[in-house]
Amino acid sequence: MTREIREIAVVAFAQTDHRRTSAELSEVELLMPVLHDVLAQTGLKTADIGFTCSGSSDYLAGRAFSFTLALDGVGAWPPISESHVEMDGAWALYEAWTKLLTGDADTALVYSYGKSSPGSVRDVLTRQLDPYYVAPLWPDSVALAALQAQALIDAGDTDEPALAAVAARSRADAAANSHAQLRGSVPQGDYLVRPLRTGDCPPIGDGAAAVVLAAGERARELCGRPAWIRGIDHRIEAHSLGVRDLTDSPSTRQAAERAGAFEQPVDTAELHAPFTSQEVVLRKALRLGDSVRVNPSGGALAANPIMAAGLIRIGEAAAAIHRGESDRALAHATSGPCLQQNLVAVLEGDPR
Repeated sequence: MTREIREIAVVAFAQTDHRRTSAELSEVELLMPVLHDVLAQTGLKTADIGFTCSGSSDYLAGRAFSFTLALDGVGAWPPISESHVEMDGAWALYEAWTKLLTGDADTALVYSYGKSSPGSVRDVLTRQLDPYYVAPLWPDSVALAALQAQALIDAGDTDEPALAAVAARSRADAAANSHAQLRGSVPQGDYLVRPLRTGDCPPIGDGAAAVVLAAGERARELCGRPAWIRGIDHRIEAHSLGVRDLTDSPSTRQAAERAGAFEQPVDTAELHAPFTSQEVVLRKALRLGDSVRVNPSGGALAANPIMAAGLIRIGEAAAAIHRGESDRALAHATSGPCLQQNLVAVLEGDPR
């Protein structure tokens, strides 16, 4: 006997206004308005949430178990069923999705946050690298992205003017996004690491995001047009950069295939591409044609709060469905150097 898979949807999404620094705010103070906003959209209270899952990084906070302090933003009472991942919030959403699939809960709150302003993000992210052979050399995140960009140029997949065009389009689209850190015309600037200029790289900033998931008819009760998660999957590349083809992303392609992204065309794609060169790789891996609107929110080139930017891609894709601007959207999140880990979700709205 085949058991019917439970339908689960994103029913609400909220995020901060992303800023270069929020030194005057703690993680809890950064997070609380977002949690209040996302719950208010559905009329739910903390006691109504069946499961709560968060994503963040102790390396950014500079202290162990920092997520326990952020739980103050959720509230100490009533007691909650809670979990945490040391990853972008997109992976917290994946855990919450599996929890709802089991039937143990009907609703879930997922949130993530990151304050990148206190330290050097380029140095902090070296802790993701192989600890024996690569991390001791301290290649920073921009230098590794530049290796990927140069590989794409050498392969004839792109060139510097094409990368500049990706940056210009992203920042122009972000002009309509009041939450974006960079909006409108932003100059490419000087080289950070050749061939990447400042405009090819994400801004450093602080921010938080949250979504509410609901299952079945509960989703329709909470949202006028739920964004149904039709498929979601995540895959990982080899840890060693030397054994990878940096001009391609097989893990993204496989995750998309398992999520059902290639079964029907999508009209919108929110890609977590912090560097312009990574959008080139992702477009190819995901088979996105010119008819697909890519990062209408501006994407990670307009705002890239680490540990929240991937969840924001899912939230932005869902919000487009909520507003009736999209019928079938793809959302992508990444973690690690040069698109090492990749998550793909396919979302759909009910037929109009």
